[in-house]
Amino acid sequence: MSQQPTSNETSWFTEAHQASGSSIGFRTEQLLHAEKTPFQTIEIHQTTDWGKLMVIDGCVMLTSRDNFLYHEMMTHPALFTHARAKRVVIIGGGDCGTLREVLKHEEVEHAVQVEIDERVTRLAEQYFPELCEANGDPRAELLFIDGIKYMAEAEPDSLDLIIVDSTDPVGPAEGLFNAAFYASCYKALRHGGLLVQQSESPLAHLELIKSMRSAMRTSGFSAVKTLPFPQPCYPTGWWSCTMARKGGDLSGFRERGASAKNFPTRYYNAEIHKAALAQPEFMREALGD
Repeated sequence: MSQQPTSNETSWFTEAHQASGSSIGFRTEQLLHAEKTPFQTIEIHQTTDWGKLMVIDGCVMLTSRDNFLYHEMMTHPALFTHARAKRVVIIGGGDCGTLREVLKHEEVEHAVQVEIDERVTRLAEQYFPELCEANGDPRAELLFIDGIKYMAEAEPDSLDLIIVDSTDPVGPAEGLFNAAFYASCYKALRHGGLLVQQSESPLAHLELIKSMRSAMRTSGFSAVKTLPFPQPCYPTGWWSCTMARKGGDLSGFRERGASAKNFPTRYYNAEIHKAALAQPEFMREALGD
């Protein structure tokens, strides 16, 4: 639900979330951009307090103010869990914030971002340039193609980390949440490799998380772990990512490396990582962790 302001007044963009019977809204000053691409409808709003706001098909994707929570938790826990991730693929992630965080890690030699809709990236470059700072890094490769097809055709045992930075499991992203896709990821990963996928809200989407984890295990992954984190702009204000490992477990991470990281973060640190591995009681009971 969106109420568009004129140039001289404020209004509100509100996203109603039927599954949780709740909504989240942002006071806005101006609609900066709106277009319908071959894949989806994208809007960019200027808010009064949260910077710029990107909306896709009526759903909030990110704000300038709080996107660091999501981007850091989608990347650094996995990269500090893997012994040394050299080759990384990001499926989705067109705003490029995840790519920026991945390339803060010096051990990464090549990071491919596979985004189906090029307009997401071009609008991010225009309205969220701080997220696109690593786009020109020689280790970065941007592809605007179908991520499901890309993973199905990926060379076996060629990747260390796959990050699925997708929208909700509807429309173009629907095929990223099933056993067939996870099987493609499993095949492409080297032994010890990791898959991490955004897994919605534990408060509103626990059944989806359970289904994802079951499908990951069915596809061959030996260990699965769901990490919750705050995300004010998403339904319920609480989000998660789910990691799966090809061989080995997910009981620990390179804590010393995380503590001594030589790059800035705003949310992630070794203590946050440890805390995210601890499961609230209702998640522990439902997921078996």
